[in-house]
Amino acid sequence: MDGVIVSVLVLGAGAVGSTVTRAFLGSGETVTVGTRSATQLPGAAAVPLDASDAGTLTRAAEGCSTIVVCTNPPYHRWRSDWPPIVDAVIRAARQTGSDIVMIGNLYSYGTASMPMRETTPEQPAESKGEVRRDLWETLRAATKRGDVRAVEVRASDYFGPGAGADAHLGTRFFRPILASKRSWAVGNPALPHSWAYLPDLASTVVAASAYTGEWGRVWHVPAATDLSRTAICRQVNERYGVRGSISGIPSSLLKGIGAVNPVMREVAASSYQFTAPFLSDASETERELDVRSTDWETALDDTVAFYRS
Repeated sequence: MDGVIVSVLVLGAGAVGSTVTRAFLGSGETVTVGTRSATQLPGAAAVPLDASDAGTLTRAAEGCSTIVVCTNPPYHRWRSDWPPIVDAVIRAARQTGSDIVMIGNLYSYGTASMPMRETTPEQPAESKGEVRRDLWETLRAATKRGDVRAVEVRASDYFGPGAGADAHLGTRFFRPILASKRSWAVGNPALPHSWAYLPDLASTVVAASAYTGEWGRVWHVPAATDLSRTAICRQVNERYGVRGSISGIPSSLLKGIGAVNPVMREVAASSYQFTAPFLSDASETERELDVRSTDWETALDDTVAFYRS
């Protein structure tokens, strides 16, 4: 697509949506961002829409080459809120000829043998993994029928500038440690875990949208590191001259909070990802899309600079 200006509709303006928007703009493409409140992002047009409203979504997608689904309902509403969104996206893409790039995660693999690859069988361990598996099957089936072209870009837990309080390696991890205080973590912080840098996620999305091979498939975002949170905390202390620490939240406390808080109930349900090594392999994606992860120290420096700003 060299020399061709492409129009992209990005659904969602959170940490992922805003980073994806910047990546498409940086590649010379025009971007419209769709959110309920018509969130304005620098360089992009904004449109108010409900992602589950097929009519509004179709009008917003007219003339767009790609719809990128970066929106994400609250954990406890996934089963009710996600299917209407995917159905509306498929209807809009079918009517406008737009491709679909869905931002996904690794939940559908469950407790698969590690590392998880693009071809690892999906065996969800809890309800959110079942939802993600079913969403992708709906998109894959629509692609197989020839109704649309869809791919899913799957990332392990993300980090980087813009990652907020809901990210395991976000605000609640970095800010206490940089203030030489204790950070509290879900699960065992000493276990290795794959971490996807937000700009690498965005680069993978841009590359996937331009892929000229077979669609109806999964791509993995290359991880910037597989270090444990304990090891990352140690590096932050040594590299930035602080004295933070990290401890795991007792599982009994997490379950207790979940008894009265529906979001934390879902966090507890997916905490198996932090009770054993949780590792992603993106070798196939790196080979086919020619994407690479950002150097870990560069990613860490940029992330720390964001939380210190």
